[in-house]
Order: sequence, then structure tokens, then C-alpha cells
Amino acid sequence: MLIALTAKNKLGFIDGTCEKPYTTSPKLHQWERCNGFVLSWIMNTVSREIFNGIVYSTDDFSVWKDLRERFNKVNGSRIFSFHREIGCCAQGSFTVSAYYSKLRQFWDEYNSLVTLPSCGCPTSREYVEHNQQQKLLQFLMDLNDSYGAIRSQILMMSPLPTIGHTFSSCYYH
Repeated sequence: MLIALTAKNKLGFIDGTCEKPYTTSPKLHQWERCNGFVLSWIMNTVSREIFNGIVYSTDDFSVWKDLRERFNKVNGSRIFSFHREIGCCAQGSFTVSAYYSKLRQFWDEYNSLVTLPSCGCPTSREYVEHNQQQKLLQFLMDLNDSYGAIRSQILMMSPLPTIGHTFSSCYYH
């Protein structure tokens, strides 16, 4: 939902940065039209049970805030579950492509729960690089033994390649 709202330049309606203009503003009609668009989009996306609780709402910011309070719960058990799923994910009978795609799905879902720092400072960049290195190691750890030689070559590289480069090397192996 956030991606679609960003693409439509409507994220400000749910994060509170696009405030409703005064009743005398010539932009009020345009704001109300966009607000209605975002509200209808939210209402058409949620389940029937949730829809019944927001059908009479007129402010998309308050609807989004309510939905976040109810459903955006990041707790230890969810994070633990993702770590367990990632840790138990092995190539096995999967192709390298299917194995990598499965890991990417877990990583993307995990990243939607845990926000990495993105301020651009050296510490933030180091943290993001460390996170990428962890993903690389997770990918390499549970590749089948037939990839042992390429795994050894990759681990000998300095600096270590990106996860995308590593996948490509394994895919064409």
C-alpha cells in the first residue's frame, strides 16, 4: 500500500504531512478529492470486517493511524519466526534461483518489519553493509555441496561480492 501511495504522490495524506487546507483555501477541493481517492483505495483494499469499521470515516490520516495501531505490531515472536525461517531455509531440491527467491522473500518481509538506519552517516552505511554480508553468508551456508568450490572462491574474495553477484556466479556455475 505504501508503494502505491508513494507512486501516486499521496503518501502525505496518510503520514500527516499533507494537511487539510483551511475552508477558505482554493486548494480545499483538490485536497478533498485526493483524500477521497486515498480513503476509497484503503477501503477497497481491506477485508470486509475492517471495512465495516472505517466505512463512515472521512479522514484518511486517522484511518491509517487506526490501522497502524491495530495491525502494525512488530514483536519479538514475529522477528524470531523470520529468523527461524531464514535459518532453516536450505537449497535442498530447489534450483539456485528458487532457493535465492525464497530467501529474498524472507528478507523482504523481515525488512518490512525492521527498519534499517538510512541517514547516510558512516555508521549507517556500515550497518547496511553488515546486513548485506549476513545475507550473503546465509545464502552461501545452505547451498548444496555441489557449489562448494564456488562458495570457497567467493569467501576468499576481498571485499566480499554482493549477494546479487554471488547469486549470478552460482546461477551460471
